[in-house]
Amino acid sequence: MNINRREAVQRVVMLMGGVVSAPAMAGLRGEKLNQGAFVRVTAEQESLLAEVADVIIPSTGTPGAKAAGVEKFIVRVVRDCYQKTDQEHFYAGLAKLEANCQAKTGKSFAKASAVEKKEALTGIMLESDAERTANRGKKAPTPFFFMMKELTTTGYFTSEIGATKALEYLSIPGKFDGCLPMTPGQKTWAL
Repeated sequence: MNINRREAVQRVVMLMGGVVSAPAMAGLRGEKLNQGAFVRVTAEQESLLAEVADVIIPSTGTPGAKAAGVEKFIVRVVRDCYQKTDQEHFYAGLAKLEANCQAKTGKSFAKASAVEKKEALTGIMLESDAERTANRGKKAPTPFFFMMKELTTTGYFTSEIGATKALEYLSIPGKFDGCLPMTPGQKTWAL
């Protein structure tokens, strides 16, 4: 039986207990859940998404989220798989991150130093955590940071760069062996 990579990712996520949200999973499968209105994203917003994603998964010994073009995945999934109110909430969080960074550093997020970017993102993360706590048990949009982190990691590890550079990759895997020794420093396997 042959399965494609999307099906393999879906099966692994299901085995992991559904760690990826329904909209992100739908985005992985190329589905379009939002048939209604959507937020039009500017080139500046897309560029800012790339900068934020690159703080979450920076280039190190392997290319980071920006090199993988994760911002394109984020824009598509948010547009196609989230309702307009959730999209507005997400992009308001992105605007707030930019405004907070400019207020604190006098620079845009893109021009801030690596330390300043991490501090700005940490501030938004703490606000998102407080928002999630305040809305516990209520139907409320996912806080910006958590949605951004999920979409960044999902987009990155299912991209060609993430699957082949950050993870070990076999295009045609062999037999299943659930107990393979790993050498120190060896990367985990992609599907």
